[in-house]
Amino acid sequence: MGCVDYLSSCFGLEGKVAVVTGGTGVLGGAMARALAGAGARVAVLGRRLWTGEEVAAGIEAAGGCALALAADVTDWSSLEAARETVVARWGAVHLLINAAGGNLPGGSLEPDQDLFDLSLEAFRAALELNLLGALRSTLLFGPAIADAGGGAVVNVSSMAADRPLTRVAGYGAAKAALENLTRWLAVELGRRHDGRIRVNAVAPGFFVGNQNRGLLVGPDGSPTERGRAVLAHTPVGRFGEPDEIGAAVVWLCSRGASFVNGAVVPVDGGYSAFGGV
Repeated sequence: MGCVDYLSSCFGLEGKVAVVTGGTGVLGGAMARALAGAGARVAVLGRRLWTGEEVAAGIEAAGGCALALAADVTDWSSLEAARETVVARWGAVHLLINAAGGNLPGGSLEPDQDLFDLSLEAFRAALELNLLGALRSTLLFGPAIADAGGGAVVNVSSMAADRPLTRVAGYGAAKAALENLTRWLAVELGRRHDGRIRVNAVAPGFFVGNQNRGLLVGPDGSPTERGRAVLAHTPVGRFGEPDEIGAAVVWLCSRGASFVNGAVVPVDGGYSAFGGV
């Protein structure tokens, strides 16, 4: 077998249908493009349909196959409608990427706030989006994956899950719970579906996205004080590039990771390995 054949056999996703929730975000969009580049047909889900259409159009322009759908992971009916559309269009779902999520302003403390100023409602909303959103999507798309003969689910965690970040409360707690849920789903689905459905997660390090741009870089593109602190604890000395997380997701979805189940893969430039000394 030649090198090209080997790579295609292990990491190609031809014939697969992938659903990416949060596909309108910087990282979610990169994951959608990477999956399409590996040969999958990709449904880009997000609350902002026009942004999803831009992502899908970019995939189509590059020779891929994509569909944009409006869906909110906190709303069961919108996800259900999206699932029906995808199955009607492409006949199956094989891969689910739970990339929808993010930090909510009220779920974090401002620099001048005390811990006791934390909003319980905002904390609950962070759990709803980041934890229950992933579970809700898995409950809805999982049966379609089973009906297709199996596939993979990839959740998107965060460095905040394992190492609490200052000021970030609800988001970190939700991602920590998501990692536990990832392992639980991997065990249950693996046992009950003869190993045909795998569940893993990626834990991105620090990537500059729409939500955290102002925290990490200034208007001139140079790192802020918080950004410099992050880089000082990232051995490779830079922020991540979106396609670097996309490549990890393709691997977890591919035959090359067929014996990887219940893992949380850091894509963080060594941040989680560094003790700070």
